[in-house]
Order: sequence, then structure tokens, then C-alpha cells
Amino acid sequence: MKRCFALGIAAVALVASAGMARAEMFDTRDLFGGGPNFYQSGVSPIPRETVMYPTNYAPGTIVVNTAERRLYLVLGNGEALRYGIGVGRDGFRWGGVHRISAKKEWPAWTPPSQMLRRRPDLPRHMAGGIENPLGARAMYLGSTLYRIHGSNEPETIGQAVSSGCFRMTNDDVTDLYDRVSVGTTVIVKN
Repeated sequence: MKRCFALGIAAVALVASAGMARAEMFDTRDLFGGGPNFYQSGVSPIPRETVMYPTNYAPGTIVVNTAERRLYLVLGNGEALRYGIGVGRDGFRWGGVHRISAKKEWPAWTPPSQMLRRRPDLPRHMAGGIENPLGARAMYLGSTLYRIHGSNEPETIGQAVSSGCFRMTNDDVTDLYDRVSVGTTVIVKN
């Protein structure tokens, strides 16, 4: 009986010390719901991974495959980093070759006039932030209305739901954003 009691006391002490260690690592961002990755907005249903990707495209090229609902960042040596994305719904898919013309962190959003005609209930402008539909980062594609951007709706990754933009989780779009620069070639395949 004494032995069980002593083991119980030891277990409580171990849990308490682990709790103290956790308390020392407290991050004020925990207050906003999510710790160090507070802007992540959920985990992607399609994990980012390095895959075999034999191609003639130069390393650093982005290839968007809308049929697969995947975005590939060509690494070279027959490999690419593959991300899950949300793509345009029926009638809003497109293809072509563009370059990243601008990159913005926590971008503001002004819905284009075409979108406002379809959805007059949308705000005319929205400041950047976690509630903004462009998410944590945006990469603008040439002079088009389209972007590769984050999303505060991770459940839409792998779906055809957008008005032509390519959505990623905030975690994935931040990862991609840090790997590419203005001028990066983006090839969009239907």
C-alpha cells in the first residue's frame, strides 16, 4: 500500500514539474488561440511534402495543377515541394504563365468589381488580419486579379470553391512566401 502511495506521489510530482516547464515556455500568442503558429488557421487536410517531380522547369518555378488541386515548387534534382490548394470553382478556372508581381504580408482585401456584382453583400474593403479572406500572405500574379494567398478556411483546401485564386493554409502560404521572390514564374495548368 505504501509503495502504491509513493508511486502516486512521484507521478503527481512528475506531472507538476512538466506543467511548470510548460508554464516557463508560455507564449503571449497563446492568448489568441494557437501558440507560436497563432495565424495558422488550422492544419491542411493535405500535408505539405517533398515529392518526386521530374520536369524541365527551372528550380524555383511554381506549377499549379488545378485538376490535382496541388501546387508544386520545383526544387531541382527531380523533386518538388507539393502543397494542397483550393482552386476556382466551375466557371472560374484558368490557365497560363505569369510571374509573381508583388508579395504582401497580411494583405488588405478590396473585392474586384466583378465579385461585388455577384456578391453585393461583401465589404468594399477589409484591412489585413486573421479574419481577412486573403490570410497571412498573398502573392499577386502579374496584372491579373488572381493571387496565391492564405485562407482562414483550411477546410476548403483540396476543394474547388474560389473565384479563381489559389488558397493555401496560412502555414503553407507563409512557407511558400518565404521561399519565392517577386519575378518567380507561375505556370497554371488546368
